[in-house]
Amino acid sequence: MRSGSLFAALGAAPRFLHSLFYLVCSAYVYISLINQISARTSAPAGATRTFGLPEAILAALLILFLLLTVSASVSHPSIDFSARNLFGNFLLMIFVVLFILTFLQLRGFDLGSLGGFLRISFIRALSTGAALLFFAYPLILLSDVITQRVFGGGSSKQNIVEVFSGSRTIDQRILIIVFAAAIAPIVEEFIFRFFLYGVFKRYFGRLLGVTFSALLFAAAHAHLPSFAPLFILGSCFAIAYEWSGSILVSMTMHSLFNSLTLTALAFPEIFSP
Repeated sequence: MRSGSLFAALGAAPRFLHSLFYLVCSAYVYISLINQISARTSAPAGATRTFGLPEAILAALLILFLLLTVSASVSHPSIDFSARNLFGNFLLMIFVVLFILTFLQLRGFDLGSLGGFLRISFIRALSTGAALLFFAYPLILLSDVITQRVFGGGSSKQNIVEVFSGSRTIDQRILIIVFAAAIAPIVEEFIFRFFLYGVFKRYFGRLLGVTFSALLFAAAHAHLPSFAPLFILGSCFAIAYEWSGSILVSMTMHSLFNSLTLTALAFPEIFSP
């Protein structure tokens, strides 16, 4: 073996060990969260009102709508994911959220208590979300690497990331950043974790609730190369929500993830090894 190759191998070893240690810590943290959730006793009957049959029917209609949207995206892969289309999707998502909010309020639900909005402070939600996202990254990256190895070198960038890469004006980039870092996390966490996960958990239990909501979350992005990483990401969001009892934690994680993704794209020199 040449001396240069030997030194390269010795230099790569600590990096591999650090990555392996990071991955083990990540798995340990989320397994610990799952064990803590599993060890909890069920809340007394009537202590917290849960979703019922009307919410299940609304969830079924929402799922049907999401699947039809995904099917249309798959059938027409040439759809232009422009800033204008993103804004249109944003308005549609806002309408869906407002409709669900109105429906739940008419049903007499206390949304603040149900979503744990007042359960923890904003600072605690921010710090908890940042820590849980830090330990989620190795699992997400591992799923991305496995996907690339198994299915080839297709781009794992989500559509919104590709739109950001292709944007040419400051106005377009500002719109995409606001949408990805502020609006999408709130809307998507409300739909997939607060509402759909809540319905799934009510009728199928926590495990299937996490699985089904994460599958829908990944499928809704209509981007096959990033399906597995998005499934892992959605699962981590749901586990964080269930463990903390506050949707603010998963919203924080989602916002930080999108912000870091776009920052890495805009300033690759900061994140390059």
